[in-house]
Amino acid sequence: MPQTVEALSLSLEMVLGDALAQSFVRLDELTLVIKSQHYESAMRTLRDHPDCRFDQLIDLCGMDYSGYGADGGSDGSWDGARFAVVVHLLSVSSNQRVRVRVFCPEDDLPVVASMVDLWPSANWYEREAFDLYGIVFEGHPDLRRILTDYGFIGHPFRKDFPLSGNVEMRYDPSQQRVIYQPVSIEPREIVPRIVRDESYGDVR
Repeated sequence: MPQTVEALSLSLEMVLGDALAQSFVRLDELTLVIKSQHYESAMRTLRDHPDCRFDQLIDLCGMDYSGYGADGGSDGSWDGARFAVVVHLLSVSSNQRVRVRVFCPEDDLPVVASMVDLWPSANWYEREAFDLYGIVFEGHPDLRRILTDYGFIGHPFRKDFPLSGNVEMRYDPSQQRVIYQPVSIEPREIVPRIVRDESYGDVR
């Protein structure tokens, strides 16, 4: 029978020690914030330690915290860094799940260790995070784009990437090939508008 999420949190705090920057429970889900310099060793511990045994990596994604907290929406788990990697782990034997977050120490060139050697399923997830966010996974055996085109410039999930992109491609009948050209879409406001009568909300 799986232990409670609070008991799991205390157990993992003891196991991870100084590698753990913070842990918290929200909506009955446990999140561990790992220090970047201990990321690889902490993840190996989560996989191999008898009190952990998180043998499956079920998801990995990038995050861009640019502008986060500017309106007071930040919480104590954010250390001010722009980029982070979030990993979801599953222990089949104990039927437990945990979310792991690690912040990239540098914003200009975000780098963290690759988890492919520990969980081969991280391969494509890390390529996706590299493609969409520009996060580099040190030690990845084949780190290249996976969703965008070969000649794509930039990382489309970064918050400073233009909504309409930088270039568009189309088939040119005269050249009989696909060509790139500047984006022809006019920038438009995407804030939803709701039109209501002036008397909307009046109590009669």
